[in-house]
Amino acid sequence: MELKTVTAKGKTVEEAINNALEELGTTSDKVTTRILELPDSGIMSVFGNRFVKVEVTVNDDSLVKACDFVRSLMTHMGIDADVDATYGEDKLIVNISTDDTGILIGRRGQTLDAIQYLTSLTVNKGRKEYQRIAVDVGDYREKRKSALQDLADRIALNVEKSKRSYELEPMSSYERRIIHSALQNYEHITTHSEGEEPYRHIVIEYKR
Repeated sequence: MELKTVTAKGKTVEEAINNALEELGTTSDKVTTRILELPDSGIMSVFGNRFVKVEVTVNDDSLVKACDFVRSLMTHMGIDADVDATYGEDKLIVNISTDDTGILIGRRGQTLDAIQYLTSLTVNKGRKEYQRIAVDVGDYREKRKSALQDLADRIALNVEKSKRSYELEPMSSYERRIIHSALQNYEHITTHSEGEEPYRHIVIEYKR
């Protein structure tokens, strides 16, 4: 994989680097920085260049491993796709851009979950600290999260009205966490999981 490089400007070296890091979506410990230009000094500073220009290259091993693995997997699956990665608040996010979104997502996101699991195994092999990985295609994760939150709210209102419990279909641990989180502030609603994987599901109950 060719490492991702950007150039950025700023009034100071620090500002230029921060601008580049923001564009790359990463942090300073995961890049190599090269200063390309410094502001002109003396009388030339009035008429010449007033900005610092830097070149920042991502050299993070986890990011490279994740992109390389997913790109290789797409090739083996015969899927034409662009793969990129960036860091979120607490995880490395691999984004796949393709016209074959349905194939990669699978039923209830099971294919995408499998790709994410395999990517996580690859990236974390030999690492001392575990790196969380999220693989997404066509913003599926965010859309699915929004849909699950809406579903949870609708069912919670029905449970409050009927005072009868409701069992959801089996979901992954990630999706179950979304449901639990969405309903944790309901005064008269409680949730818990039942069953064994892959049939583990959430039960939404009325709490008096």
